Amino acid sequence: MSAAAVHPGTWLRGLAQSCHPLPSLAVTAVAVLLGLGNGLDGPRTTLLGAAVLTGQLSIGWSNDWIDAGRDRATGRTDKPAATGRIPVRAVALAATAASVATIVLSLLLGWFAGVVLLLSVAGGWAYNLGLKGTVWSGAAYLFAFGALPIGVYAATPGEPWPPWWVPVVSALLGFGAHFANVLPDLRADAETGVRGLPHRLGPRAGVIVMAASLATASVVLGLSPAGASALYSTVVVTTGVALAAATTVAAIRAPDSAIAFRLTVAIALLDVVLLIAAA
Repeated sequence: MSAAAVHPGTWLRGLAQSCHPLPSLAVTAVAVLLGLGNGLDGPRTTLLGAAVLTGQLSIGWSNDWIDAGRDRATGRTDKPAATGRIPVRAVALAATAASVATIVLSLLLGWFAGVVLLLSVAGGWAYNLGLKGTVWSGAAYLFAFGALPIGVYAATPGEPWPPWWVPVVSALLGFGAHFANVLPDLRADAETGVRGLPHRLGPRAGVIVMAASLATASVVLGLSPAGASALYSTVVVTTGVALAAATTVAAIRAPDSAIAFRLTVAIALLDVVLLIAAA
């Protein structure tokens, strides 16, 4: 489909779909809430949100731009660039524009905060550019999500360093998110030769690793924050481990069932809420 044949409204809808909106908004919301919880004022919170959002948009758009041919080969009807609803070059231009925007906005928060936030974005781009097809695919998520809260803390007054457990929990959540994002597409990816860590482990082991990563985040969240009560620690650790055990059982019994995936979503939501509240 030519660029001239595409209606502007279709372009906007296609770009909105191609940016991976839910993950982009979720990551931005967590960053903003962490910033607010650590003393960021309104203007800097807005700047932080814009910097993180444009970075996430650049990652989402670059994913659909780089993978357009692969998505077309596997018949992905949910990918506008692959189906021709918008030109691939439009997604490429959007990714480039978002990249420029996130560089400018991130550095306006200060050199250290800006560089760390941009390193987080670089981790997402590295995944899209090739790490997704290697055994190191999870490392990109560990790095990107681990760096993000460091950048958020650095943007707050005094450029403090976060408690050690904050980037650790964030990295574990990112690692779990990697499996959650890839597991539904294992068959389609196999057709085009993508063999990241989740593909090599397979659906059953992949769900177990995902649950274990999120459960470990729960344990760290339960035991590490200063001043945490014994009751808080017991409830958080017990809940996280129990949900992970249930996920493991469900994955072993029926690896293709949605039950295990839903349980991991419950663990992830619990961990995100606790991270925001405790950080």
